[in-house]
Amino acid sequence: MIYVENKDLVIPGQVLADDEYYSGRGTFKENGKVCSSLMGLVSLRNKKIRVIPLKSKYVPKKGDVVIGKINDVRFSMWDVDINSPYSGILPAFEVFGREKKELNKVYDVGDVLFLRVVDVDEIKKAKLGLKGRGMGKFKGGIIVDIAPTKVPRLIGKKGSMINMIKDKTNCKIVVGQNGLVWVKGDEDMEQLTKDIIHLIEAEAHTSGLTNKIKNKLYLAIDGELPPEEVPEEEEEFVLEKPKLQNFKEELEQEEKEAEEKEAEEKEAEEKEAEESKKEKEGKPNIAEVIEELKKKNKKDNTLSYDDNSNNSFILNNK
Repeated sequence: MIYVENKDLVIPGQVLADDEYYSGRGTFKENGKVCSSLMGLVSLRNKKIRVIPLKSKYVPKKGDVVIGKINDVRFSMWDVDINSPYSGILPAFEVFGREKKELNKVYDVGDVLFLRVVDVDEIKKAKLGLKGRGMGKFKGGIIVDIAPTKVPRLIGKKGSMINMIKDKTNCKIVVGQNGLVWVKGDEDMEQLTKDIIHLIEAEAHTSGLTNKIKNKLYLAIDGELPPEEVPEEEEEFVLEKPKLQNFKEELEQEEKEAEEKEAEEKEAEEKEAEESKKEKEGKPNIAEVIEELKKKNKKDNTLSYDDNSNNSFILNNK
């Protein structure tokens, strides 16, 4: 038996269901009951029940794409604020390899960058890098801060929500998995986009949100509602790793292509080495050739000597 409905607001310790349901993230089992371990929204999928926290901090994971701000410039690295209790560092070699440069002439305190989490150590310190399309320093624009758990709702199914906002406002928008969003466009459109993003954050758990945002955008920009009302397909709001405008997929694809290219180059090198080896084996050994010529020459000289002797004998007899 279940005691709550999908998207209900629950508190820590509240009983959600009997043990015929599976305990998911944000819940625990006690005395055959599934209970909430935090304050948040219920998410039901088949027999699995989860609770999505209303507020949470970003915990870095390898492969995430994030937006960060330079806090400090050290001898061989930059300290980066990634909107998390855990620190981020950008090593100099991730930016310009072994080449030596003054770090603050490349990125200085206050600069905002689009980065990738290269690795995370045992204390959750994130090592960052700039490998991938679109990575680097942002120029201009504003930063909007939202709860990392609301990022999937901002993106929408297959990017539907974020693309609708981009198309209507003509703003460039980049979303980090750490809950920071970069927006650049006309000043009025930047402010409108900021308001829209915060509205999505506040009402992420409500149904019909896409149409509500669409209407708000049209009224603010065109002064009238859109010509057609397209019913929104209900989206289940779950806590999961968002695809983020395919940035991450693009990075993974680039890595895959690089690996394939490296494998092809290695195969070509091995093939070339094999052909070279075969060619070398097909060529006669110089030392053996010289030795063979010596033997042949010696043999020819012997034959010539014998012939001369025979000729001399015949002449003397005559």
